[in-house]
Amino acid sequence: MKMADHSYDYDVLVIGAGPGGYVAAIRAAQLGLKTACVESRETLGGTCLNVGCIPSKALLHGSELYDHANNGHMATWGLGGEVTLDLGRMMEEKTAAVGDLTKGVEFLFKKNKVTWLKGLGSFVDAHTVKVGEDTVTAKDIVIATGSSVTPLPGVDVDNDKKRIVDSTGALDLEEVPEHLVVIGGGVIGLELGSVWRRLGAKVTVIEFLDQLLPGMDGEVRKEAGKIFKKQGMELVLGHKVTGAKATAKGVKLTVEKSAGGDEQTIDASHVLVSIGRRPNTEGLELDRAGLQLDNRGRVEIDHDFKTAVEGIWAIGDVVTGPMLAHKAEDEGIAVAENIAGLTGIVNHDVIPNVVYTAPEIAGVGLTQEEAIEKAGGDKKAIKVGKFPMMANSRAKANRDTDGFVKVIADAETDRVIGVWMVNTLAGTMIAQAAQAMEFGATSEDIAYTCHAHPTHAEAFKEAAMAVQGKPIHM
Repeated sequence: MKMADHSYDYDVLVIGAGPGGYVAAIRAAQLGLKTACVESRETLGGTCLNVGCIPSKALLHGSELYDHANNGHMATWGLGGEVTLDLGRMMEEKTAAVGDLTKGVEFLFKKNKVTWLKGLGSFVDAHTVKVGEDTVTAKDIVIATGSSVTPLPGVDVDNDKKRIVDSTGALDLEEVPEHLVVIGGGVIGLELGSVWRRLGAKVTVIEFLDQLLPGMDGEVRKEAGKIFKKQGMELVLGHKVTGAKATAKGVKLTVEKSAGGDEQTIDASHVLVSIGRRPNTEGLELDRAGLQLDNRGRVEIDHDFKTAVEGIWAIGDVVTGPMLAHKAEDEGIAVAENIAGLTGIVNHDVIPNVVYTAPEIAGVGLTQEEAIEKAGGDKKAIKVGKFPMMANSRAKANRDTDGFVKVIADAETDRVIGVWMVNTLAGTMIAQAAQAMEFGATSEDIAYTCHAHPTHAEAFKEAAMAVQGKPIHM
């Protein structure tokens, strides 16, 4: 393990206190390194805790309770009575949840003796960073500045006026939209669209591609489209928004087919722009440290998270790979261990991805399309097992049977190379799949692992059995 170098102010300086940055800082401090973390927000936790993962999940939970009460599911069980919405109270509870967690990170900094340097960080040279009016030096510097919303030309976001908003603004609307148009059929758009649909908004999703959820398994994407349509979302696929102008009463959008032509206008009360995110590198003055960005604006790193400059590392949304909080967290632990002279590794082939709608949608590893492509187009190189939630006893008992579980295995070795699922507990269930794949499990390993009955997880076992053509309950 590396020893402290007292010629610098700190052994490790982390720029950014999101899931990657704060975890890297805590782990470095645990390993005996004098550590500081630069963060300009008033609270720690980055986008995820403040205006991303956590507040959105709080609103998803609250809105789902309201939806169950007012759209038939509770009535199925003989539970009646009108439930009213106090949007201000729901927002207060969301804010409280965010506060609990951001204060928790601040407590962990104090507990582990991590110094919080408040302000924007920018490089002076490879070992010096300016924070506000001060400069500090460090032997090793970790860039963990995360990402921000990608703008859409012709559509100007104004979160203050709350008509055309990004994901941050959509978490803080003061009224339920009459008609919310979501630009982008990815994870964030569908989650926030679901929140406001449940609370009473008409929701239209406009997606450039011909299916929702780019990058996910094809069958999952088709199933998601069916489910969201059934729930009442209007899906305008294969279209793009060419402009949006806020008016006194709402927003007027111009929309055309992705290939061009067939222009139409859509009147909305509110618009959510959700077409993706881009790395935060502006203002870092990376050139002063001798660093350059790749053609997608990311910091280039090697397998160990080292940049081209000795002593500078990078993790999370600012480097290659999926922009996911848990991926950044794992990289944060790994980079701290590498800096300390240990061996920090992240298996980027086993990073789960979850959409926290109802039902949840989750996947890990290769999609069926990717698996076939990797096999040179040979469909016989893989075996696929699929089990519908309609045949799962717990889902049936709960009267909540949308979705399925799908297991993709290598035909020769039976090793599981991808798992995809749509069901109420998919976000939790996918952890078993990720762990199985991390240990190199075969479909037979999963099929012959006893699962508790009755649980949703039995659908995973049955899908694994279906790889060999021997499910019991279908």
